[in-house]
Amino acid sequence: MGEGRVERRLAAILAADVVGYSRLMGEDEAGTLARLRTHRRELIDPQVAEHKGRIVKTTGDGILVEFASVVEAVACALAVQRGMEERNGETPERQRIVFRVGINLGDVIVDDSDIHGDGVNVAARLEGLAEPGGIYASGTVRDHIGDRLDARFDDLGEQSLKNIARPVRVYRVCPTDTATTAASFAASPVWALSDRPSLVVLPFQNMSGDPEQEYFADGMVEEITTAIARFPWLSVIARNTAFTYKGKAVDVKQVARELGVRYVLEGSVRKAGNRVRITGQLIDAATGAHLWADRFDGGLDDVFDLQDEVASRVVGAIEPRLRLTEAERVMRQPTESLHAYDLYLRATALSYKRTEASLAEAVRLANQALELDPAFVPMMMKIGIWRVLQLNRHWIPNCGLQVDEGIRMAQQAITAAGDNSEVLDCAGFALAGLAGDNDSALAAIDRAIVLNPNFADAFAHRALVLAWSNRPAEAIVAAEHAMRLSPHGPTTIGYSLAQAVAHLTIGSYEPGLACAEQAMRQNAGLPALRLKLSLLGHLGRREEASKCLHRMRETYLEPSVAAVMSDMPKGMSPEVAARMAEGLRKAGLP
Repeated sequence: MGEGRVERRLAAILAADVVGYSRLMGEDEAGTLARLRTHRRELIDPQVAEHKGRIVKTTGDGILVEFASVVEAVACALAVQRGMEERNGETPERQRIVFRVGINLGDVIVDDSDIHGDGVNVAARLEGLAEPGGIYASGTVRDHIGDRLDARFDDLGEQSLKNIARPVRVYRVCPTDTATTAASFAASPVWALSDRPSLVVLPFQNMSGDPEQEYFADGMVEEITTAIARFPWLSVIARNTAFTYKGKAVDVKQVARELGVRYVLEGSVRKAGNRVRITGQLIDAATGAHLWADRFDGGLDDVFDLQDEVASRVVGAIEPRLRLTEAERVMRQPTESLHAYDLYLRATALSYKRTEASLAEAVRLANQALELDPAFVPMMMKIGIWRVLQLNRHWIPNCGLQVDEGIRMAQQAITAAGDNSEVLDCAGFALAGLAGDNDSALAAIDRAIVLNPNFADAFAHRALVLAWSNRPAEAIVAAEHAMRLSPHGPTTIGYSLAQAVAHLTIGSYEPGLACAEQAMRQNAGLPALRLKLSLLGHLGRREEASKCLHRMRETYLEPSVAAVMSDMPKGMSPEVAARMAEGLRKAGLP
């Protein structure tokens, strides 16, 4: 190589740092350093070596590692995060060392033993975005991994990264078995199986050094507490009780024991000039596992608007996370002597799997719960919505006793719903899907949104019903609002499906195809496959359509336009159905 020539190579880069390192060092410098060295010696360095990585450099709180294989880089990150969760299991909350990790695949400049360039910078920026205990990877990493790892990649969309010229597609990397941390399985909850999920929002810390900002931090907590309290299935400790812990150094597990809650939401507010940063984290008090963490930045031009916006985003993010955690918790319990509410949670957990067997079992458990408690309204509405899912996936006939049961349960649930926003939303959606009563469906869903403006699922269901009703512009707006409220919830499938139908209706086929493919990645199954086939037909992409047709034959012995359209939601308008059927014919369906 000639003198002065720059050496470059393609590499997978892993960047990691310790969350809250300054606080840890401030509280116990010697102990923190000792624990960090032990983790390096016993876990991190051996894992890097096992996955054929090279530690480029370390800082006090960070590490940069280079891999020749992107598969090895991601596998190493998963192994390290899993190991840290296990090692932290018995460590007091405030002493835990938790890493965030960013991974990128890119061109790097080699300088002796060091590496530089955008490939490294992107990894470092992704690490800064990641939640505590999380792994964020670039779209390049996702593309190269393919199906080579037993891991799930949650698409977080394109993100603008500091000092990086173009937006980067970002993915959250999780083990495929569960989205919760391994630590959440380390200990059984101490509460009785029949207890309702409960939460306390602790006073946020004012990190600004400005006593005048106390009112803002306190107001933030009040807004979040009020917003969470609108979910009828969740018990929230009153603001006055929570504020007895203001200004105290608290142990999360002790607070949980004293208040009898399962979950704790804590956070901080830091002001700099006219800007403010709000951070929050949701903790499973029984295990100390962090279920969710995020930060929000905004201007103080209108304090109350900022409080409303942050409260809405916090609640939209944590409510689906709490639902999943509760469902998973009950699924880990023994099945003997289950009460109606526990059957409800167990059935809900099964429904998230979106398989024919799991939905059939969910309905069976729901009917068992109704035998125990015939007035259990939330269980009625669940049966209604699950019958919609079964119908749309060709798992039950498009007419008959099962559809009639779903309609009857949805109607009974709406009659008895009162101010229960979840019941109004889900039962309303069931009426559209099973009975084609879109007007009644939208009336119920809109009432649910009035009762709970932070209810992401309601906006998602509204988007689908609007899309079926040939109101595509409104559907896209509702789906985008649902995504802003809860970008990573278990029902994000609905956002993508609604947008795919809306784009199909207005003839915007390329964006519609992207949404349908996103829904397929989210396990939407047959509804997304049908949409993709129709959109490919409209685009004239017969070769790709033939692959979809091959998959369609796994469901329909003799696939035809009539057979496929018979499984469409009953609320789909003639105009939307005609556009859908036209695409199916163009794709090659007889």
